[in-house]
Amino acid sequence: MNLAAKDVRHNLGRFALTAIGIGMLLMIVMGMAGIYRGLIEDATLLVDRIGADLWIVQRDTRGPFAEQSRVPDSLAYRAAAVPGVASAREFVLHTIQRQHDGQRLRMTVMGLSWPADKGEWLPLLAGRPLRQNHFEMIVDQSLGLQLGAQLRLGKEIYEVVGLTNGMVSSSGDAMAFVTAADSQAIQFDKAGEAIRLERSGRERRAASHETILRQPGLSEQFSGSMANLPAVAPPDISAVLVRIAPGADVQRVAQIIGGWEDVTVHTRQQQKDLLVQGMVDKARRQLGMFRALLTIIAAIIMALILYTLTLDKIHAIALLKLIGAPNRVILGLILQQALFLGALGYAIAYVVGQKVFPHFPRRVVLTDGDLVQLAVIVVLISVMASLLGIWRAMRVQPNEALMG
Repeated sequence: MNLAAKDVRHNLGRFALTAIGIGMLLMIVMGMAGIYRGLIEDATLLVDRIGADLWIVQRDTRGPFAEQSRVPDSLAYRAAAVPGVASAREFVLHTIQRQHDGQRLRMTVMGLSWPADKGEWLPLLAGRPLRQNHFEMIVDQSLGLQLGAQLRLGKEIYEVVGLTNGMVSSSGDAMAFVTAADSQAIQFDKAGEAIRLERSGRERRAASHETILRQPGLSEQFSGSMANLPAVAPPDISAVLVRIAPGADVQRVAQIIGGWEDVTVHTRQQQKDLLVQGMVDKARRQLGMFRALLTIIAAIIMALILYTLTLDKIHAIALLKLIGAPNRVILGLILQQALFLGALGYAIAYVVGQKVFPHFPRRVVLTDGDLVQLAVIVVLISVMASLLGIWRAMRVQPNEALMG
């Protein structure tokens, strides 16, 4: 006869509620690890999916995901001329927040280098890649837009022609993909009144400039938009993505481009490391601290519960000692209950987590390694928590059974 199982059946309701409470606590611990894995996956997702071998960014910056990067669009042509480069394309990335049908839409807009990149590499659930240079977009389904939806961004209306899944930025925002030209038009859009005031200010400054006084005809050019001024360069892009030709040395190409004074070049792995060590590092440490605190709290709660269960069995333990039961029987009773409580709590945490985690705002990724690690921690917690109950049981004297 197993004394631990018999005692559990005798206090089934109390033991079940305790297991559920421990399970909920362990589910949060499990979720902390999953959120951390999700942060890393979200941070490196786009870098992996794009598949660029080199990222050319503004000098002394860590790339468009970590901080602002501005490089001229002509940089793509310079990079394409480097020996060993198979292709070089523009990369534009920025985050916007708009209202649509009374709801807030926050998205990270990525510009695709048309026509070389039409979004064929995106994991499409429905729809198609881009077919024209303007007014089409592909969005992640988490944004809540349907195929064929019309969305006003800036002064234009864009149609959703494709839906993807799991394409989110490092901050967890759903991504939208348009052409690079449309992305820049959205990014640098200004209200009509702001454009009018800009032109007026430009004309006022030009009226007092010596060059304009000599050539009055030039003043007419200042009445147009800034994008049409011949001396004003087009808007900058965020980065240039480079693919290396088969058989070419990535490090050699990176060394050549890295010698340019106006840019910094990162390999794909370096870009991922910068993301993890920069943007994710503080979140990782914070989640780790919460996970450690919750684990300690779970151990304390289990120890107190087992101690309380031991106190309820003082008379029974004293009776066992009186009839000559060895200490290993009493130790086994408490230790088996602790392990069963930990195992049941872990099972509840896993089952409930599988139902709850998909509804979290951020991606929760549970890996086999993390699950095994938590299982080992639960076993250690169970053993350590049982020590308090065992210590109390060993102090029970056989004559206590005769005291009623």
